Amino acid sequence: MAFRVLLLGATGVFGTRLARRLASDGRFEPILAGRSPCALQVLADEIAAAAGRSVTVASLDVFADDFAARLAALQPQLVIHAAGPFQAQDYRVAEACLGCGSHYVDLADGRDFVAGIVRLDPAARAAGLLVTSGASSVPALSSAVVDALMPRFARLDGIESAISPGNRTPRGDATVASILGYCGRPIRVWRDARWQVMHGWMDTRRVRLARSRRFVGICEVPDLELFPHRYPGVRTVLFRAGLELPLLHGGTWLAAALVRLGLIRDLPRHAVRLRRWSEWFMRGGSDVGGMVVELTGEGASGGPLRVRWWLEAAAGEGPEVPVTPALVLAQRLADRSLHATGAMPCVGLLGLGELMAALASSAVTSGVEVLA
Repeated sequence: MAFRVLLLGATGVFGTRLARRLASDGRFEPILAGRSPCALQVLADEIAAAAGRSVTVASLDVFADDFAARLAALQPQLVIHAAGPFQAQDYRVAEACLGCGSHYVDLADGRDFVAGIVRLDPAARAAGLLVTSGASSVPALSSAVVDALMPRFARLDGIESAISPGNRTPRGDATVASILGYCGRPIRVWRDARWQVMHGWMDTRRVRLARSRRFVGICEVPDLELFPHRYPGVRTVLFRAGLELPLLHGGTWLAAALVRLGLIRDLPRHAVRLRRWSEWFMRGGSDVGGMVVELTGEGASGGPLRVRWWLEAAAGEGPEVPVTPALVLAQRLADRSLHATGAMPCVGLLGLGELMAALASSAVTSGVEVLA
C-alpha cells in the first residue's frame, strides 16, 4: 500500500514544489492540505494532469479547535508541515500527529522552534514515532555538509554559511515574514568561543557563490543554536543570507537599521506589502541561487585548513533545495529504511550524498574547494 503523506501548506512556494514531487513518486498517497479549498483544488488538478493520478485535498486550519480531530480522521502515516512562518507557532501540529499515530516532519527555520522540538521526545519515543524539525536547507542540509567535511579536520574552529536566492525566484509571504522577524533584532551568536550579540541583517559583507559575489547579512537560524553543541570545540558559528539585487538587500538593511533604532516596531506585519513591492524588480537579477558552507581549522597534517562547499541552483529551481530533506525523509520512512524514533532537530538523519542524489534531476550543482 502507498505511504499516506499529508502535506500542510501545500499551496505555498515550498509546499507546491513538495506536492509535485510527492505526487510523482508512486510510493506515496499524498493529501494536499491548507486553508484555501479553491487553491488546493487548482493545485490538485494541475498535479493530477501532470502525474496522471488523482490527488486528495483537505481543508485544514492548524489553529482551529477541531484540528486534531480532523487530522486524525484523515489517518496520515506522515505529516509534513510546510505552513510557516514557524517563529510564532507552537507544537500543536506535532502533538496532533503523536495523538493520531503519525510521523511528523517540518520545514521550520525558526531557531527556538527547531531547537525546542526535543520537549516532545519522551512522547515520541513512547509512541515509536519520528518527530523532526528543520528538514530544510538549515539545519538538515547545512549539518549534512559539515558532517561530510569534518573528517578532513583534526580541529574545527569555524563554520560560516550563507544563502542567497536568485531575484527571479518566487518568494512567499511566510518566507518574507520570517526574514523580517529578525531584521534589526539582537541575535545571540557563538563567536570567538563565547556568546556575543549581533543584529539581524547587519554585519553585511560580500561572499562568493559559485559564479557571483553577493551581499549577505547575519540571520537567525537553528544552526546558531545547534552547531556549537553538535561540534564541540568550534569557536565560531555564523550564518548570513542576502538578496541578489543590491537595491533590495540595501533596502532590507535600512529597514533593519530602523528596527534597531526603535523607529519600526513590527516589521513582519508589512511582509505582504514588501513582498509585492519587491516583485516590481523581478525582471532584474537572475534565477540563480546559491549556498556556501565554509569550514576553517587544522587539517590532519597539522597545518591550517579552509574548505568551502558550494551549491548553485539555476533555472529558478532554488526552492527545490529546501524541500528535498523532507522528501528524502518521507522516502526513507516509506521504504522503512529510517528507524530513528523520538523528537529532534533534523541533524544527523540524512547524509549529504543522498540529499544531492535527490537533487540530481534538478538544475542544481555543488562542489568542494580547498582554499588558501
